[in-house]
Amino acid sequence: MGIKTNRENREAECQIICPNGNIVNKVKRKLLNDEIIIELSDIFKALSDPTRLKIINALSNSELCVCDIAAALNMSQSAISHQLRTLRNLRLVKYRKEGKSAIYSLDDDHILELFNQGLEHVKHG
Repeated sequence: MGIKTNRENREAECQIICPNGNIVNKVKRKLLNDEIIIELSDIFKALSDPTRLKIINALSNSELCVCDIAAALNMSQSAISHQLRTLRNLRLVKYRKEGKSAIYSLDDDHILELFNQGLEHVKHG
C-alpha cells in the first residue's frame, strides 16, 4: 500500500463535472447527521490507538480486572486505567464491581465485530 502519485490521484478523479442529480439527492437523503458522524469518528479515533486495541483484544478473550490487563500487556495499571476511561466514555468497554475489583468486558458484541472486521481486513491484504 504505497502513496499515490499526483498523476494517479488525477486519474482517480472525474474528468468532467456533471453530477447525476437523482443519485446525489438519493445519497443526500441517506447521509447521517453530523452528531452521529462525530460520535462514529470518536470511536474510530479511539480504535486508532495501539494500546486501546490491545486492551480490546485482551477483553475479547476474557473479562479482566485492571491489574490483569496491565500484567497481560506489560504496562502499568495507571496507563491501563487511563486508556480504559477513554474506552468506557465511548461505551466500548464496561465494568462491574466484584468486591474491591472492577472487572472489565467489551460493552457489546458490536465492539468485537468492529475489531474482528478490522483484523480480517488487515489479514486479507
